[in-house]
Amino acid sequence: MILELDCGNSLIKWRVILGVEAPVWAEGVADCEEQLVGSLDQLPSLALRYCRLVSVRDDAETAHLVRVLTQRYAVAVYCAESARLMAGVSNGYRDYQSLGLDRWLAVLGAYHLADGACLVLDLGTAVTSDWVTGHGEHIGGYICPGVPLMRDQLRTHTRRIRYDDLAAGRALDTLGPGRCTVEAVERGSVLMLRGFVQAQLELAQEHLGRDFQVFLTGGDAALVRDVLPGARLRPDLVFVGLAIACPLP
Repeated sequence: MILELDCGNSLIKWRVILGVEAPVWAEGVADCEEQLVGSLDQLPSLALRYCRLVSVRDDAETAHLVRVLTQRYAVAVYCAESARLMAGVSNGYRDYQSLGLDRWLAVLGAYHLADGACLVLDLGTAVTSDWVTGHGEHIGGYICPGVPLMRDQLRTHTRRIRYDDLAAGRALDTLGPGRCTVEAVERGSVLMLRGFVQAQLELAQEHLGRDFQVFLTGGDAALVRDVLPGARLRPDLVFVGLAIACPLP
């Protein structure tokens, strides 16, 4: 069994697969290291042999997680690292190590699946886009706030905007003009997100031509899927790239 981890700033996405290119045996999301271990310990017949992970957390926090996993499950842990060139893809950042590892792996995964030019859109707390030519040249991308960040900023800096996440979810039954604050904020944020995605598609057509594939990943991908009907929805895109960056012996 192989444990795969995507350690973001706030959540740890995990899954256990039965082997290379094997089906997912178990998966989940953890708020912290303790919750991750608790979830794994509840799995029946868990027999981990390897672990590979990507982390955007600081080095000390990542090293501590590696120690916990090594000691508790006696596994060899492999951590993804930045590279200037990997699997036919060249990193487009001037300082290649400053490109977020999750973005880099998503780029690797998308190019592998597309076998050609692609636009990668990751819609989470932040929204990122990355462009890759048909020759595997990553030519950069964009970062902007996602819906959660836009919502939190308005809540923080506007005294009269106060509502909970349950109300936020109910407000998105339509995108018509809001008739209360929660509707106005939530629908406005989604429309900004959709506008960003449409702009990315138009700009990518100028730089990549017409023959490229679009990949959607991240928790809010469903909010824009109808804007990009031909896009490939791949929640596991970072894990696809992780397998490329960390091949197992």
